Amino acid sequence: MTYIAYCYQVITMYFPRIRDLRTDNDLKQETLARHLHVTQATYSEYESGKINLPVEAALFLADFYNVSLDYLLGRSDDGTPFRK
Repeated sequence: MTYIAYCYQVITMYFPRIRDLRTDNDLKQETLARHLHVTQATYSEYESGKINLPVEAALFLADFYNVSLDYLLGRSDDGTPFRK
């Protein structure tokens, strides 16, 4: 009998524009945490890359700052939001 062991590695990603946009708009982590219905500590962990940013939170932040999701996540330098 053969056993196969699977190893799963959790990868967290760091998106510096999340912090940059917040500080550029003179907002506190507590303010955005309230909008996202999370604690300030959780929001801080999103910014530092300690935990993954949920898709729903990324979409909210892109809409909140009126930038594209690609810009928010660092995949583009063009912040123009996608037209709905």
